[in-house]
Amino acid sequence: MNGLVDVYPYREVDGKEQFLVLKRSDNVIYAGQWRMVGGKVNKSETSYEAALRELEEETSAIPNLFWAIPSLNQFYNPKTDTIQQVPAFAAKLAANQSIRLNHEHSDYQWILKDEINDFISWPEQQRLMRLAYSLITNNQILDDWIIRTQN
Repeated sequence: MNGLVDVYPYREVDGKEQFLVLKRSDNVIYAGQWRMVGGKVNKSETSYEAALRELEEETSAIPNLFWAIPSLNQFYNPKTDTIQQVPAFAAKLAANQSIRLNHEHSDYQWILKDEINDFISWPEQQRLMRLAYSLITNNQILDDWIIRTQN
């Protein structure tokens, strides 16, 4: 079981996919960075349960469609001398979904694919957003990746 999860919320507006990015508050890890939803997996939950919980905690959003992106966010953490392998999930939100941020974030924005590099600094997160975009827009989300939730 992994200790972290990433969630890439998105919506469709006027036929265009938009990703939700959140600006980290000044007093938390990754302060001032624009990022996707993410967090730690609690001992008693699966990675996908942690992803759904983090999405709701950080944005108050409940997805219409929730699926595992068939790839991982991998990176080396020099502080702990460990290689992190983080499961990634995509969460389709309603076009009119209201967003309520928790204390971890100071702002949010919906961005288009061409704006990913302007907001997201981490290469693996950029890659995963582009992969999700490609799978969404090419209608290639496999049923095997979809996680049925109790909504």
